[in-house]
Amino acid sequence: MNILIYTLVILTIFYFLLKFVSNISSKKISKSLRLITISGLFVLAILFAIGGKFLLTLPLTLASLALLKLKGLTLFQMISLYRLIQTLKKSGRFSFNQSQNNNMSTMSVNEAYKILNLDQKKKITKEDINKAYTKIQKKIHPDISPETARLSTLVNEARDVLLKDFI
Repeated sequence: MNILIYTLVILTIFYFLLKFVSNISSKKISKSLRLITISGLFVLAILFAIGGKFLLTLPLTLASLALLKLKGLTLFQMISLYRLIQTLKKSGRFSFNQSQNNNMSTMSVNEAYKILNLDQKKKITKEDINKAYTKIQKKIHPDISPETARLSTLVNEARDVLLKDFI
């Protein structure tokens, strides 16, 4: 008998819940699901960070930032921006330290290819260079995000280095 009563109560709650959800606009539902997902990802990121699982913290944080569309960037754009920063850090041309001396040493052609994400083995044209440059600048231009001004200057320098060959 108890099972019958519990089933009836659960079905009644489920009925009213579905009735309530059907009256809500899809935008509100989408916004609520996004908020719940973002909150859950942040909680998981914090739990993993506290638990010492730093390898899982970064993807969860990136996923939650992509859901927020921080400064209009998607997850794929954030990953490509991360790759650009890693390439520049490996070459010693970028550091998050603001007190770094910005000595403008000449950029090698190899570095320029890596920064613009172009394949050095293929024959490239001016249009290829300009397309790659535009694609990256749309993501990191200082008008979009003032924090990326240094990255933008390095991308400008990479384009200039590669275009020198075509003059």
